[in-house]
Amino acid sequence: MWKDSDSVCYDIEFPELGRIATDKGANIIFSPFCTDDRQGYLRVRYCSQARAIENQIYTVISGTVGNLSDVANMDIQYAQSGIFTPSDFTFPRDGIVGECSPNIETVVVGDVDLEILRRHRRSGSVNQLRDRRDDIYHVVYKQ
Repeated sequence: MWKDSDSVCYDIEFPELGRIATDKGANIIFSPFCTDDRQGYLRVRYCSQARAIENQIYTVISGTVGNLSDVANMDIQYAQSGIFTPSDFTFPRDGIVGECSPNIETVVVGDVDLEILRRHRRSGSVNQLRDRRDDIYHVVYKQ
């Protein structure tokens, strides 16, 4: 059983991967990423927050910042690392446990409580996992 899962950069933009990880027992999805502009970063962030909400899990994004002018495709980077929750009353406002300032090398620290997550899955104000309509579709996992 998975307790957490890694979803590297672009992978977080695919809802099926988060759902499969959650179905297999993940409570946290970690997504290291490297984007070169704010638009790319926002795709990673918004998708990470969506995965947290739709799967009732925590997500963590950790991006590269700064520039390495002598390394191909690393001359410009943009990031803002963060820890996100499902958006509901039992979690911090805006579903954000912690985040750093944009484009500053920083360590983000925040508490994530798996017991609160378990209780939320059972009795949150919205329960996407319980209410999903898996009777009208079937996800096939290819090995």
